[in-house]
Amino acid sequence: MKPSRTEIHRKLHALPVLRFEDQRLTSFAGLVLFQKLFALLGLRDRLRSCFSHLGVAPIFGHHIVMLVLVVHLLLGYRELRDIRFYRDDPMVKRLLGLHRLPDVATLSRVLAAIDAHAIGRLRAFSRQLCLDRLRALGLRRLTLDFDGSVLSTSRKAEGTAVGFNKQKRGARSYYPLFCTIAQTGQVFDLLHRPGNVHDSRGAGGFILDCIAAIRRVLPAVRIEARLDSAFFSDQIVGILDQEDIEFSVSVPFERLAELKAMIENRRSWQHFSEDISYFEHAWKPKAWATKRRFLFIRQSKALQSKGPIQLDLFVPHDYAYDFKVIVTNKTIGAAKVLAYHNGRGAQEAVFGDLKSQCHMDYIAVRRLHGNQAYLLAAVLAHNLNRELQMVTNAPDRSTTEKRSPLWIFRELGTLRRTLIQRAGRLTKPNNRLTLTLSANPQVRDELLRILDALPDAA
Repeated sequence: MKPSRTEIHRKLHALPVLRFEDQRLTSFAGLVLFQKLFALLGLRDRLRSCFSHLGVAPIFGHHIVMLVLVVHLLLGYRELRDIRFYRDDPMVKRLLGLHRLPDVATLSRVLAAIDAHAIGRLRAFSRQLCLDRLRALGLRRLTLDFDGSVLSTSRKAEGTAVGFNKQKRGARSYYPLFCTIAQTGQVFDLLHRPGNVHDSRGAGGFILDCIAAIRRVLPAVRIEARLDSAFFSDQIVGILDQEDIEFSVSVPFERLAELKAMIENRRSWQHFSEDISYFEHAWKPKAWATKRRFLFIRQSKALQSKGPIQLDLFVPHDYAYDFKVIVTNKTIGAAKVLAYHNGRGAQEAVFGDLKSQCHMDYIAVRRLHGNQAYLLAAVLAHNLNRELQMVTNAPDRSTTEKRSPLWIFRELGTLRRTLIQRAGRLTKPNNRLTLTLSANPQVRDELLRILDALPDAA
């Protein structure tokens, strides 16, 4: 039946009278999903163990402050002082197990008291969460991507330095090195560094630590790694080869003049497609000890015509090439090596999510270990969002040549807008705690589906 005009339209000129009362209203009813996930993972107790060595804890323990930061970032807030906008929210307090939230001074004070040993334990805990998921997946092959990302600041925080920074020239920054897992899109581990170091600083030991941590838990899994040209060195390649890791590494043209001559003198190229061709060569730079498999790839591109164009005439395109060189120990065909190596682009999407959705690039305090803790909170928020989706949904695809994530993940911002930021009221009819939301059928069906898919805590 067609509705009438009066059933559709209403008056909108009168402004409602505003009243502010102390009621059990929440703006984040969807946090009930993370309440069940946190219980399933034992998150609170496992965070407490990361700070057990610090002895006497403040009223708001270090693990509580760490959990507050994780929830703070899940909700989409950036600065520590933004906590004042939700400090009275009953759902947030229930999730944290608190009657009141800490203020900004308390957060800063507790972060300043965190030491290097606690940071090491937090890193180990973050790794273990990823390993628990990988063990449940039972993958035969695991792909690790290594790269750094600049975290700039306008303040003079401990451990920052002026280094290479395309976005903010001359700004002080950190330059952590990340290891991400291609199949799950999670951050496995990170190495925190000042902003004036080269990409490869400390990379050898960090790569070995990541490999050892995985093999202790998953000894049968086949590990492979992808790296950009900043990690191109005989040392890194030798480490990967010695550890029996399949790898592909981009080769920097500017450091190896011989590559230009090899490409210019090449007359016979094999073709992947109409616009991509290649050749391969067993070669080593002069300082290297062993020859490696080098793939030389070129892709045709149309040159931009900057002169006047006569639209009534045919204008031919002039074509040139983009060149790429990859060193690898993989024995598969060149086309599959190229597809595998190009899959590294997914790591940039992970960095984009970490910065835009979890505010990884915010420098919260002046102390080094406090900023490391904030960064790890951002990593945990990102990984927990991925964990929630993996535990409640079946994989969307199997392993691809590019090693794309097995799930098509929703961004944390999307999850906030659709589920987390839902108004609700906490009541106790018949002495039973009840969360009441608006009767939106899409929100109801999705919330209940995820809650039913989450197993109960042991």
